[in-house]
Amino acid sequence: MKNLLIITALILMPLSVFSQQSNHKNPLPLAKYSDNVNLPLTAKERAQIIEAFGDSADKMVFSNPHRLKSIKHILRNRVKVKLITDKNETKPCPMLSDVTNSEDLDSRNNKPFDLDSFNPLKYDFNFHSRSASMYQVDNTNYYIIINSQYQ
Repeated sequence: MKNLLIITALILMPLSVFSQQSNHKNPLPLAKYSDNVNLPLTAKERAQIIEAFGDSADKMVFSNPHRLKSIKHILRNRVKVKLITDKNETKPCPMLSDVTNSEDLDSRNNKPFDLDSFNPLKYDFNFHSRSASMYQVDNTNYYIIINSQYQ
C-alpha cells in the first residue's frame, strides 16, 4: 500500500507541475491605454454612453472607473471611421449590418450613414479581440476600423 502511494505521488507530481507551468506560457497581455483616457468625458462621449447603456449607464459605466477608462479608450483611440475610395486599399470584410441588432438595423435601413451620430457602443463589436477588425458601412465607402486593445 505504501509503495502504491509513493508511485502514485511520483506520477502525479510532475503532471501537476507541468499543467501549472503550461497555463502561464501565453498569458493575456495587458491593455495599453493612452494618456488621453485620464481626461474627463466630453459631452458627446457622455451622450454616447447614455444612448448605449440607457438607465444602466450609471451602474455599469459611470460608477465603474475601470470600465469607464476602457470605454474612453474605445471612443478616443480604438474606433476609427475612414472613407476609402481607392478599391486597392480595401479588403473583403463584414458589413456593419452584420453586427447590429435587428431593431437597430430596421430603424437605420432608410437612413444614410451619419458619421457625426455614429455610436460604436451600440454595436456588437468584439472590442476584446487580440487583433484589429474592419467593417464596411453598408452601401458606402466608409470603413470602421477597430484596433486591438493590446496595440
